[in-house]
Amino acid sequence: MLKNIKILFSYNELLWNLTFREIKIRYKQSVLGLLWVILQPLAMMLIFTVIFSCFVKIPTDGIPYPIFSLVGLLPWTFFAAALSFAIPSIVSNINLVTKVYFPREIFPIASTFAAFFDFFISLAVLLLFLLYYHIPLTINMLYTLPILILQIILTIAIVLFASALNVYYRDVKYTLPLMIQLWMYLSPVIYPISAVPERFKFFYMLNPMAPIIDGYRRVILKGAAPDFIYLLIALVISIGIFAVSYKLFKKLEMSFPDVI
Repeated sequence: MLKNIKILFSYNELLWNLTFREIKIRYKQSVLGLLWVILQPLAMMLIFTVIFSCFVKIPTDGIPYPIFSLVGLLPWTFFAAALSFAIPSIVSNINLVTKVYFPREIFPIASTFAAFFDFFISLAVLLLFLLYYHIPLTINMLYTLPILILQIILTIAIVLFASALNVYYRDVKYTLPLMIQLWMYLSPVIYPISAVPERFKFFYMLNPMAPIIDGYRRVILKGAAPDFIYLLIALVISIGIFAVSYKLFKKLEMSFPDVI
């Protein structure tokens, strides 16, 4: 695996070119362009705020629901966008896959990086909300960087496995929206971790996105340190998924042109 990663790094220029190409294609001939990056989480935040703070009262540990939901929605939108674009990426680039060889994992990774670009732009909205709600900047906010790295590892691990599987079974593409929606409800995007019954909490936190989103909320909104035990468990799970996914991906890679 280390040898394959080293080879991948030798194609870093191609990786960045494909990432920039994907960003351009997404917003080409779009009237609003990058504004869509901001409008999507804002629209979801507004809907969730009306439903879950006006109609259905969901506890937020004393945090105003708009900023509470936004901190959960931004990383989730990044995760969901990465899966949506990266999993079909090999099939979508059939012309390149069948003509010339280079590490095929570049396609799902480039799509993940393009989704991260959107996430980075949307952080400007989060900053405005933090100022509006007078949430102080603390030293614990620096923990967002390792949490973000963990999320990227998990995301790449999943898209490597699912993108390889999608080459052989196109059903993956069609079940993806349902999977993302179900996964969101199994993660603390619209509700806090405290709403999970204590007897189920350990099993609930085995979902790596649960401690990741909870970690963002702890360090950004509460100025506290994240739950290191559950983040460590998420890291172990993510690295395990990555190792298995990458090995499977490289095993199937050479047959991609024939199957596609």
